[in-house]
Amino acid sequence: MNGGRWVSLLLWTATAFAAGDARDARLFYSRTFPGSAPAYLEVRLEKTGEGEYREAPDEELPVKFKLSEEETAAVFSLAEKLDYFRHPLESPAKVAFMGTKLMRYESGDAKNEVTFNYSEDVSAQALLDWFERMGESAELHIDLERTAKYDHLGVMHALETIEGAMDDHHVVGAAQFLPMLDRIANNETYMHEARTLAADMAGAIRNPKK
Repeated sequence: MNGGRWVSLLLWTATAFAAGDARDARLFYSRTFPGSAPAYLEVRLEKTGEGEYREAPDEELPVKFKLSEEETAAVFSLAEKLDYFRHPLESPAKVAFMGTKLMRYESGDAKNEVTFNYSEDVSAQALLDWFERMGESAELHIDLERTAKYDHLGVMHALETIEGAMDDHHVVGAAQFLPMLDRIANNETYMHEARTLAADMAGAIRNPKK
């Protein structure tokens, strides 16, 4: 094999290896804030869009969700803008304690992480907002599931809360709500108004307005 073909083969191998690393990439976020509710939360997001939410590091049954391709691309693009957390993000400004945030990127053998209380970096603030919305969405899912199981009369309020969060663009990975919404919509033990709202919300998630 001549030298040119060797170079081409090496370049192809390197590109394929890099692509494999990118597909295996994942992001981790945690916020520790004693006295808040919850006092701890963490989000894990794969490059595939598969995610998990926990309120304890050793929680064995996390809330699982999946972001859309567009949402996942936006999140990982922000991590790239932050050089995958290779540099400090903490602001030198004196501000009140708002919880210790940890962001970590993993891909193959690479692992970079950074902790901060407050950052002035616009990309860091945007990424923090994404993670917090993932957490809020998961918490809303937990509340709906608990209410649907133990408090049928409270389901309408839980649905209205989720609807409001969706209107305010606080919900991400909205498809995670579909199984519960379908169950409520098709179960006559719930109030008619709740069933109708659940069906309408499920329809909006499946057929979002352009």
